[in-house]
Amino acid sequence: MASSPPEFGPESGPEPGPKPGQEAGSKTGPGWLRPLVDYGPLAAFFAVYWLQGLTAATVAIMGATAVALVLALAIERRVPLMPVVTAAIVGIFGGLTLWLQDETFIKMKPTIVQLIFAVVLFGGLLFKRPLLKPLLGTAWPLDDEGWHKLSLRFALFFLAMAALNEVVWRTQSTDFWVTFKVFGILALTFLFVASQVYFMRAHMPALHEAEEGEKGRQEAD
Repeated sequence: MASSPPEFGPESGPEPGPKPGQEAGSKTGPGWLRPLVDYGPLAAFFAVYWLQGLTAATVAIMGATAVALVLALAIERRVPLMPVVTAAIVGIFGGLTLWLQDETFIKMKPTIVQLIFAVVLFGGLLFKRPLLKPLLGTAWPLDDEGWHKLSLRFALFFLAMAALNEVVWRTQSTDFWVTFKVFGILALTFLFVASQVYFMRAHMPALHEAEEGEKGRQEAD
């Protein structure tokens, strides 16, 4: 593709890069900042879980999420929307886990995140507004048909991931669920995005025009 895709966090959904005309005073941060915001809390959760257990890991992911967002605000002078939504859910479900001493809540957190993304995308399609377009349009210049179909595919994917998380945490050990949360969700997300590449290329008018122009020049030579 002509442009690089945006970052996809394991539970934070698609997150766009800085856009021209973004709010005054904001700036682009160093290359390490976005991976730190997206994956730092998850790495902390995984490491602390294997050292001290799920309760300590819940504290770690809550603290690491807060630190990551503060860094993003301090360096870029803005906070990406998707990590903020995820952070709010981490705070709520992590807090309930610690308060009630019930690990069910932290295990349900990925389900709630994925369901929110699915409902938002389905809601946009209901009103004829593919909400992926304003989020990813600068990276993936698709036509309108492509945006509608891609939004539907992402909504169905998020719905499937929510169901899968429920199946895993309810039927498997906590060790297995933690590994699935850290590596499984991430791997499945990247596989899903990769599986959409040919579909997206088919709905990129600018790419088709460039390819036709190149073909015409080759024939003229």
